[in-house]
Amino acid sequence: MRLRGIRGSRNIEDRRRSSGGAKAGLGGVGLLVVLAIGYFAGIDVTPLLQQTPQSAQTSRDISPEEERAAQFTSRVLATTEQVWSNVFQTQVGQSYEPPVLVLFSGVTSSPCGNASGATGPFYCPADEKAYLDTAFFATLARQLGARGDFAAAYVIAHEVAHHVQNELGILGQVNERRQAAGEARANALTVRLELQADCLSGVWARSVDGLLEPGDMEEALNAARMIGDDHLQRRAGRVPQPHTFTHGTSEQRSRWFATGYRSGAIRDCDTFGADQL
Repeated sequence: MRLRGIRGSRNIEDRRRSSGGAKAGLGGVGLLVVLAIGYFAGIDVTPLLQQTPQSAQTSRDISPEEERAAQFTSRVLATTEQVWSNVFQTQVGQSYEPPVLVLFSGVTSSPCGNASGATGPFYCPADEKAYLDTAFFATLARQLGARGDFAAAYVIAHEVAHHVQNELGILGQVNERRQAAGEARANALTVRLELQADCLSGVWARSVDGLLEPGDMEEALNAARMIGDDHLQRRAGRVPQPHTFTHGTSEQRSRWFATGYRSGAIRDCDTFGADQL
């Protein structure tokens, strides 16, 4: 992804030097919008992830690799701000208020609960912030087999897409429906929410097509496949159990991302109206 010359976003809250001191565990509305690598589908992914010890930290040094990841994140976030401002104006007829993205290392707290890098990036509707441990990019590439800068950009775009859903009022509606449903139905609604976020990520990707390099789209599609519920359950040594899925299969995730990329239209990301996912 060609980001040279792209300004960094100002909507970054950097907690990396002071992260630590809280045990991880998301709760409440945070459950709706965690990339999570299948964590809430009941998979123990601890062996797959590099976790930072959860002892209290007061200050820490930031490695050059972390700093490069932070600068990359800031620039990708800036592209989402421009894209969604334009898309909201032309397709929705309203203004777009971008989210703040919190960079942390190890563990952090949010109104949706405490979290660690092991849970993956997440979006919290309560404070309208996305949360990202930049070390997750290394996990994505080395442990999960989703390599490349555009794979990492897809992760950022996915969390921003949850904010788009929040701006459109979708998160609140889904949360109400989930609270009135049984576990299996609630999981099914969450799958549709996550697949819609994948599709919206594709809408963003189409809008930044001029920044893409050869192989970038395959990197994003591969990332979507690597974090499908069925793939992760098999990787954990389990037979896939669709009723426990919360993010969708590898095929569904990559297909809905591709749908958004081909269309570029929010209206074509209506996973809730789709008969078949």
